Amino acid sequence: MDRLWAPWRLSYVTAVQVPTDCIFCDASAGREIGLVVLRGRHAYVILNLYPYNNGHLMVVPNRHLAALETLTSDEQLELMQLTRLSEMALNEAYRPQGINVGINLGKAAGAGIENHLHIHLVPRWSGDTNFMTAVGQTRVLPEDLAATVARLRPIFERLAQSVG
Repeated sequence: MDRLWAPWRLSYVTAVQVPTDCIFCDASAGREIGLVVLRGRHAYVILNLYPYNNGHLMVVPNRHLAALETLTSDEQLELMQLTRLSEMALNEAYRPQGINVGINLGKAAGAGIENHLHIHLVPRWSGDTNFMTAVGQTRVLPEDLAATVARLRPIFERLAQSVG
C-alpha cells in the first residue's frame, strides 16, 4: 500500500462532523471551517476542501439553487464579478499558466454537490497532471488549505476594495 504523508488532514478527520443538508448553505450561514476567502452580498468565494490543485476555488451563491435559470440578475452579476476577482487573485498568488473555470449542472455532469450551484476555478500548470494522478490515483498538493487561505484572503480583501 502506498502512503502519502498528509499531517494537515488530522484536524479534518478527527473533527466532530455535524450532519448537514448542504455544505454550501452551511458556509453561506458562516458554519464552515474557515475556507471562505471573500463574502459578497449575494455570493461568496470558498476553497475546495478536496482540491484538484492548490488554489482550487469555488464561487457560490448564498441562496440554495441548482440551476443558472433560477439566479436573479443581481446574483448573476455578483457571481461573475467574484469569478473575475478569483481569476485575478489566483494569477497574483500562484502565477498559473492557465485556469479551468467551470460549472457542473446535475449529477450526470459531474456535480459533487448537485443541488447548490457553484463555479469552479482550478489553477493549472503544464505538467501538473503527472504519474501520481494518472497511475497512482493520488494527487500531490504541496500547500495545505490553511496556508492557501492565508495566501489568498488578503489578496481578495485588497482586490475587493480596489476593483469594482
